[in-house]
Amino acid sequence: MAEITDVGYRPGLNAPIGMDVIDFTELRSRAERRGIDLAGPQRPDFHHLIHVHADADPLPHTVDFTEHVIEPGGWLWVRPGQVHQYGALPRSRGTIVIWRPGFVTVDPPPPETPVLPGGSARDAVDLALRHLLADYADLGSMTLEAHNRSLRMLLAVLLLRLAHAGEAPPPATPADSPFERFQAAVERDFTRTHRVADYAADLGYSARTLTRATLSATGRSAKSYLDARIVLEAKRLLVHTDRASADIARHLGFTTPGDFSKFFRKHDGRTPLTFRAEARGAG
Repeated sequence: MAEITDVGYRPGLNAPIGMDVIDFTELRSRAERRGIDLAGPQRPDFHHLIHVHADADPLPHTVDFTEHVIEPGGWLWVRPGQVHQYGALPRSRGTIVIWRPGFVTVDPPPPETPVLPGGSARDAVDLALRHLLADYADLGSMTLEAHNRSLRMLLAVLLLRLAHAGEAPPPATPADSPFERFQAAVERDFTRTHRVADYAADLGYSARTLTRATLSATGRSAKSYLDARIVLEAKRLLVHTDRASADIARHLGFTTPGDFSKFFRKHDGRTPLTFRAEARGAG
């Protein structure tokens, strides 16, 4: 089973600071130069906004064990830290916008599932992309600072259009809100503590406040959100590494392998090793 390849942000030489645009052909070339198997699991530290051209073949794409198909004209946003794998890339054509965390923020963001705009929404998204690509290619008509500011604004417009192109855009989450702070703390500390009360104390909120904020932002409780993050990391390690279950248990902060097995079975319905075998096609 292939190990996860950690992919750092490495734009083209003429790309503006913090953002780049490539097509599928250039993606394959860059992957070949860096020795990256695009069909294998990759964990980039930057954003991917993948767009399949309207006259191209659909693109299968797996993100953290969820199999998607990006239809012609469709889009998929892959966040930094997510493990994803391309499928049937040589038979498809498209555009990918990549950018470093912090280059742009948008609220609400597009969903984590493919978006296929239709009607007037498709026209608005297409126009936003054309405007972004035109400004991206127009390096030199403004100062570098102005050029980057323009690209941030245009990328934000594209992301907002995609967020509102689906049936129901996600609720907006104010910057530095209780949920935003809880989300960042979970990413930092989920291997250290599995108790919502510890996060609440560290952040200066009550556990009830964190639960209300998380319910509003995600539709699940703070404890459910935290547990799901732990399960996701466990699955990544079980499928993409050969680490022993006991080693994974220690890494994730469980006192004993039995506690980890009980936790995993509660949330997935299978033992960790059964999940590994079935996910690898050996079950």
